Amino acid sequence: MGKLINIWSFIRRRKYLITVVAFAVIIVFLDENSLIRRLGYEREISQLKEEIEKYQADYEENTKRLNEITTNPDAIEQIAREKYLMKKPNEDIYVFED
Repeated sequence: MGKLINIWSFIRRRKYLITVVAFAVIIVFLDENSLIRRLGYEREISQLKEEIEKYQADYEENTKRLNEITTNPDAIEQIAREKYLMKKPNEDIYVFED
């Protein structure tokens, strides 16, 4: 019985501290919208934004190449030589890799 009274007196003296700690634990770890999940979502959003920027840059580059191909017939030959290693009958091709 003495232990029970000591526990209740401890709780009564520090009830506000216990309440704040319990609230903080719920907010940080247990809640559906906890801070840990929010940080994970923010990290995922930033990664997706970087990916969007990368794809937009690729799109712009490909659009530029497409416009170049449709307007300049020499560009088709250049792309065929660079990407697909095509050559004319009397040529030799040397490929240098880094």
